[in-house]
Amino acid sequence: MGKLSAQEFQAYLKQIRELTEGTFDKMQKEIEDTNVFPEEFYQLGIKNNLYRCSLPTEYGGWGLSELDILKVQEEFSRGPGGMRMHLHYAMDLNWRPLYDFGSEELKAELMPGFQDRSVFTCWAVTEETGGTGADIKTLAVKDGDDYIINGEKYLISHTDCCNYAYVTLLTDPNADKDHRLSTFMVPCNTPGYEVTPMPHMMGCRGSGHTGLKFTNMRVNKKYLLGKEGDGLHISIHSLSVSRVHIAASNLGMAQRMLEISLQRAHDRVTFGKPIIERQAIRMKIADMAAHIHALRTMVYDFAKDYEKDPNGEYIEEKAAMCKLFSIQVTKVCGDEMLEIFGGVGYFEDCEYGPTERLYRDSRAMWLEEGTPTVQRITISRQTIKHGGRLEYLD
Repeated sequence: MGKLSAQEFQAYLKQIRELTEGTFDKMQKEIEDTNVFPEEFYQLGIKNNLYRCSLPTEYGGWGLSELDILKVQEEFSRGPGGMRMHLHYAMDLNWRPLYDFGSEELKAELMPGFQDRSVFTCWAVTEETGGTGADIKTLAVKDGDDYIINGEKYLISHTDCCNYAYVTLLTDPNADKDHRLSTFMVPCNTPGYEVTPMPHMMGCRGSGHTGLKFTNMRVNKKYLLGKEGDGLHISIHSLSVSRVHIAASNLGMAQRMLEISLQRAHDRVTFGKPIIERQAIRMKIADMAAHIHALRTMVYDFAKDYEKDPNGEYIEEKAAMCKLFSIQVTKVCGDEMLEIFGGVGYFEDCEYGPTERLYRDSRAMWLEEGTPTVQRITISRQTIKHGGRLEYLD
């Protein structure tokens, strides 16, 4: 468990839950209007080691296992969706591509900065007209030891607080679809790098979504991750892991939905008795609990696989399954929560918890790291390859 004993880790989980449901929940009221995180939020993240705990120990982190990282993410995902989006990214996709694919020189320079947010990134793959795969159109042309980059990205998170961007782009239009793309870690102060505004989102407010525009942006070859043509592989591998972190986030949200639904069902009295005694309500509680248990089992199974072999044969398939099923879990739990609460749950200020905000925030999960359709494509491709069987490791 890195630098924490089992007892210390349990205390840390309790600490993060209290922070999330206390200070973070209160802080979110202003963020809903401004769509901007106050500096206090970032400082609390640093103070509570949320940027540091998942990092490998050689770069100043605690070296938590994959399972422990997912447990921490479940706890802070009980709170505001925008903060969850920022912190789940901070604990995974923020540093992992550099760690997995960066040169030793670049890792030595930048990896230690992740622990106190002096280095923070955004993940710039999606394009409005080119999707997120081999049809990407942002182009890099080699010029000596540099690359000249032109193009645009769309729906990019954390652009308001990052100083580096992972940019996946086209380097060889004539190569096969698996080797057309490359990924760079671009300093955001590079001339030609421009942030373009986008409207406020339905939920997950504060997480800094914008577009990016690159105009004759010159980037040195030292910022290339892996080698030319590795961009699609880097994206697939990095997103596979991140999809399970989305699933753990959905798990935390669904668990809180269930808990506040139970509180409401105990307190709400109709025709002389609490509605928790009515069979129709108990059926809803049972469906929520069963979905949550199944999702937790899937997430923990993935963590076991990943810890044994991060490049294992079933990693991509199980990750997509976790993400896909987790969307269904928050859908079921969100719908049942609103039915149990009735009209009271539709209002912003609810004494039991942020029912209305949880419902809105959870809808972002349908889109992060790929829509349900994308997950099904990934699953079906791998399922056909494996003959319909999954391997479960001891």
